Parts: sequence; C-alpha cells; structure tokens
Amino acid sequence: MIRLFKHYISHNVVLLSLIDLALLAMAGEAAWRLRVAQIGVSVGDFSDRALEIGGFAGVIWLAMIAVGTYGPEALRSIRFATARLLVAVSLGVLAISLMNFMFPGSALWRSVLLYAMGISIVVLIANRILSGRLLGIEAFRRTVIVLGAGERAERLLKLSHREESGFTVAAFIAMGDSPPTLHAAVPRETISDLGKFVERVGATEVVLALQERRNSLPLKDLLRVKTKGVQVSDFSSFLEREMGRVDLDTLNPSWLIFSDGFSAGRRLSSIGKRVFDIVVSLLILVVGLPLMGIFALLVKLESKGPAFFRQTRVGLYGQHFTLVKLRSMRVGSDDSGAKWAEEDDPRVTRIGRLIRTVRIDELPQVWSVLKGEMSFVGPRPEVPAFVVDLEEELPYYAERHVVKPGITGWAQINYPYGASTEDARHKLEYDLYYAKNYTPFLDILILLQTARVILWPDGAR
Repeated sequence: MIRLFKHYISHNVVLLSLIDLALLAMAGEAAWRLRVAQIGVSVGDFSDRALEIGGFAGVIWLAMIAVGTYGPEALRSIRFATARLLVAVSLGVLAISLMNFMFPGSALWRSVLLYAMGISIVVLIANRILSGRLLGIEAFRRTVIVLGAGERAERLLKLSHREESGFTVAAFIAMGDSPPTLHAAVPRETISDLGKFVERVGATEVVLALQERRNSLPLKDLLRVKTKGVQVSDFSSFLEREMGRVDLDTLNPSWLIFSDGFSAGRRLSSIGKRVFDIVVSLLILVVGLPLMGIFALLVKLESKGPAFFRQTRVGLYGQHFTLVKLRSMRVGSDDSGAKWAEEDDPRVTRIGRLIRTVRIDELPQVWSVLKGEMSFVGPRPEVPAFVVDLEEELPYYAERHVVKPGITGWAQINYPYGASTEDARHKLEYDLYYAKNYTPFLDILILLQTARVILWPDGAR
C-alpha cells in the first residue's frame, strides 16, 4: 500500500491509474494527429499543444476518480468498469467543451475531442482487459501473514474473502496465546526462523492478531521480521487501513492516543480548507440562487408551509447552529419529536423526494459554510436530541465533533443513509476515520467521490 497524505492506496491501483493517465495523453495526441491528417494541416510542434493535451488527460482522469473507476467493483468487473469509464470520459469531454466555449482558441477542437473520446474509451477498456488477463484480481492484493489463530484471526480471514479485499493471507501462525479457532494455522514452534518463513511465502506485511497482548508480545519474532524490511501492523491499525474506518469493536483509548492521527501539523491545511470553503461557497451561492429559487417555488406550490426548513444541529465542539435546507417533508412532520428517516418515508413530498435524490435540498447549507458553521467536507451535523442519546450509547461519539460538520463526508460516500442507532454506529466509524486522518487530499477525494453518489444514489432518502 502507498500512503498518500495519510490515505492508503494499493501499489497496483496507483500503477493502473498512472498508466491510464499516460494513455489518455496518448489518446489526445493521436486524436489531434488523426484529425489534422484528414484536413491536410501540419501536425505542428507538440510543445504548442502540450498544455491542452495534458489538460485533457487530467480532466478525464479526475472524472474517472470521481465516478469510482478505481473502486473495488470496477477493478474486478470489466462490465462495471466499462460503464464507469463511459460516464467518466463523457463528463470529462463535456467539461472540456464548456471550457473551450468560454475560452476559445484551444487545440482541442470539437472534432478532436470526439476522436479523443472514442480512442480514450477503447484504450482504457483495453488496459483493463489486458491487466485482468496478465495480472488477475489477485495482483491488486497484498500478501500478509497473521500472527494469531483466534477470533481476531478468523475475522481477518473473512475480511480477506471479500471480493473487494485488498489482501490475501498466506498463513496463520498459532502463537499459543489461546486455543486456536483456525485449526489450519501453523504452530509457531514448527517454524525455526520466522523471518525466513515470511520471505519464503512472499509476504509484505505481518499482522498481529493475538487475543491477549499483555505480556505475550513475540518481540524477538517481530524484531526479526521488521529488520527484514517487512511491515508489522497491529490489529486495529490494519482494520482501519483496510476498511477505511475506525473499528469500534477493537478500539481502546491507548490506541487512539498513540496511533498516528489528529496531527497538529494540519493547522495550515485548515486555513486552506477555510479559504476553499469561502471561495467556493460564494461561487455556488451566486450560480445556484436561481436554481434554489425555482425549487423553492415548486416546494411552495406542492404543499403548504415555508419553502425552507430550519433546524438546530450540533457543530464543531458541540456548539449549536441553525441548519437551513429546502423543505422536503410536509409541515408538522417533526411535531412529535425528531425521528430517523425511513425507506419510502411517508412524510416526504413528491418534490421532496426528487430534491433529496439529486441532493438539491442541501444547497442552502452553503450559507452555513460561508458563515463558518460548516465545511463542504466533514461529518454530517446531527439533531441535539439524537446526539445526547448517541453519546450515551456509542463510545467516542463526542470525538466526531473535533472537526466541522460538512455537507458531504467520508461516511456519506461509504455508507448508505443512516436510519437507526446501528447505522449511526457504522457511520461513526467512518467519521472517526475522517477526524483522525484529515488531509486536503482526503477532502479532494471525498468531493470527487461525491459525484459518484449523486450519479448513482446509494441511499438518498
């Protein structure tokens, strides 16, 4: 795994994405050469169009990230990857066409873009097919050895069997700390040199999954493995990295304190985040006001009551603020108290269902972002009544408030809409991951992936 600004990405996924970027640049150049050959114009120097070709490749590449082209489903299914690639290339070409309309003079003519679009789709799909045949899905997974054969080790085994898993287990080693649950585990006493054993099976990481760590850490083994250049990970950190969330079942205060995260060095990043929030919120408010006005009128025409819904929410460090959204429910729906949203919620109006699906009801929250009460990216702000109950039922719930709430977030792109305490628990695991590992890179990734959630709603209610 490669760690980019605290976020882990598979080596093979990084390699695949870089190859895609190079192929996109080649497709742009090939399209230019094909078109000028048809009309009998000189090809010219590459340096004269290098910026446009690079811009074409970069925009399409970002669109591919946004729609989930490098997600686990797309990596294991050519059909799924093809659908995502078609959408990504189409959106990217549309964005470039709009930029060319506003800033004419680019070498990327409409005819060149059309050719580039077709060539890009062909070479990107060919790259997926070739990678799949030569490498297979296993090439996008790491090989690990697990020290332990109890319940924790069994959990890692189940995790490795998922289709989207990023690792395979070469061997489980029973360390004798407790009766083994996995009877196929190799007894530690049968391995004379653990370092050589790790090298022989080609493992790049050793995961410590002992049931009882106190006074039982195999320090000599771990030191020998570490000096071989093999990564050693504890159970909680491994789960955090593989699942993209903090596992509440194994979380303890000492791990939260001593593990990497909550860095003071992100203060400069927070300043940049605030500048981004101000600039983008101003642009969205200027451009989006007519759209909000149209839908506010539709809301008023369909049902009695105000067009906008106001509600107190809990923000940074537990402070309360007023959140504003376009009203999607009938007036009086919450007279009996705050309730979880439900599947096919009868309180939602017809227009409300539409604006929830495409997330237009969230647009007025941009005003809260401009005021500094919210950010574009962060945990979703909850109703005070829910927060009081959830803080009593869920450990570490208050820690999600160490960052500003957001319109979109890590939990929103990774987990369907929450409608119960159990859902809140799962979303908390993602929120804690974000609060612990926040970087501008993670924010950009979330904003890009939000486009995927809008295009393919995974649980909007």
